[in-house]
Amino acid sequence: MDQLNIQAWQGRVDDQIGGISEPQAHRIASVLGGPECLRSGDVVPPLWHWCAFPNAAPMDELGRDGHPMIGDFLPPVRLERRMWAGGALRFHAPLRVGERMTRHSTVRRVTEKDGPMVFVTVDHVIRGERGIAVEETQEIVYLPVPDHYAPPRKRQMPAAPALAERVEMTEALLFRYSAITFNAHRIHYDLPYAREIEHYPGLVVHGPLQATLLMRAATRYRGRAPCEYHFRAVHPMFAGAMLDITAVEEEDGALALCTGQDGHQGMQATAIWQGTV
Repeated sequence: MDQLNIQAWQGRVDDQIGGISEPQAHRIASVLGGPECLRSGDVVPPLWHWCAFPNAAPMDELGRDGHPMIGDFLPPVRLERRMWAGGALRFHAPLRVGERMTRHSTVRRVTEKDGPMVFVTVDHVIRGERGIAVEETQEIVYLPVPDHYAPPRKRQMPAAPALAERVEMTEALLFRYSAITFNAHRIHYDLPYAREIEHYPGLVVHGPLQATLLMRAATRYRGRAPCEYHFRAVHPMFAGAMLDITAVEEEDGALALCTGQDGHQGMQATAIWQGTV
């Protein structure tokens, strides 16, 4: 690993223009549920902004895994497995259907750890036509592709959750979520690649999809969207099975959520509302 080389990417910036049109909002709703007839000016549900800035890299700029090749904005890490490990968001104002959105992104930190693994922290500021709407921190982790499936240790699901839902993780759902986010990462739709190249036992459920389902559950449970949201992946989840969604009330008023399969957690999240101590 060329540590000096990847450290040089700290401070790099990228600016994108995006948005969610009425037809796009209808497609997103068909995948994620939610309002089915959003019109221009209507509020976009939280985390839908992940569909607003697709990386439209040309086909010849995609790597073997389907991701756009790194080395421009993101550092040229020489580890083949790339995952969205977690993130944190603070919501300042709603985004709306049909409005012009901008995203200013900065590589805040590049950290190499034993394993080997490299963590890249990216800060995003998303603005609508009325000003700053979302401040977001994204954690990306790079790992070598193992020669066999070696999952992390399992964490048990909560015993007595205040909220419990189930969502079927079908291949069609994973494919359509890849489509609305313009994500060509092959572990989500190409089963031979997922099994034979990256050595997963099945198609991998997107981390952002899990985070969005947890956000949807939290918003429904409280009747309004949180003002802060934190999430991190702790174990891969796979297509072809139900995804459990649970939530536990915390003493300070926050909501601790997680996804899971077979009794163990896949993603952990915390939703915080104004007034939470």
